[in-house]
Amino acid sequence: MTDLSHTEHQIHYVSNFQDLVSRPFSGEMNAICWTRELTGDFSEIVKKLTLSGNITAIEQAELHQLQLSEQGVLAREILLNDLELLTAHGASPILNVIRHYDRDDTYPFFPTDVYSFHADHSPIPTDTFLCTYYGEPSEILPNSQGKKKVLVPEIRDELRKLYQGADEGFESFLSDHFFDLHYQAKPDARPISLGLGHLWRLAVDHPGSRVPPCIHRAPKEKPGQNRLLMIC
Repeated sequence: MTDLSHTEHQIHYVSNFQDLVSRPFSGEMNAICWTRELTGDFSEIVKKLTLSGNITAIEQAELHQLQLSEQGVLAREILLNDLELLTAHGASPILNVIRHYDRDDTYPFFPTDVYSFHADHSPIPTDTFLCTYYGEPSEILPNSQGKKKVLVPEIRDELRKLYQGADEGFESFLSDHFFDLHYQAKPDARPISLGLGHLWRLAVDHPGSRVPPCIHRAPKEKPGQNRLLMIC
């Protein structure tokens, strides 16, 4: 695994929010990172929130009600400011505390949960924004280091057995079940950690997109350590 100093053609680094949202994707570049060194104690916020289930969406009112130390207050101000910035941009940010995501075992040979390298898809032009403030960060996979799973011969054979329909409907079957959005890392692949505190904008697979979608996945959480993630 590499850190943020590792240079990839697909990543562009910026130093402010305006550049993050205004820089167009082009060529191989399909990920933009606003690099930040955040202050504050985000772990305090995670520990003081009331959680329900494996994923808990946190409302701004809940953040305001927390009794926090000075470092906790600094962390809360950053969260509220990020929510405000993204909302003003027209996004719909969600702040989650994540114990773990649900696993997909519908097709054992082909899980389609977020722990699998995948690309986001939308019927309209949009981007994915995300930032991990606490816990294990997400990863992206350089497009040159991944291959669509539906193009791997042995996996494709298994999918055809599962499909059992006419040849002309096979591709629609793959997209209807989101199989075509998942990728297999090549043997020499070097996933890139998105790090803590950095706000990322990732390209999405949508009609009219001029760049390949950014391949990414959720990390395996450390036992007993919840993640604090903003995503939209």
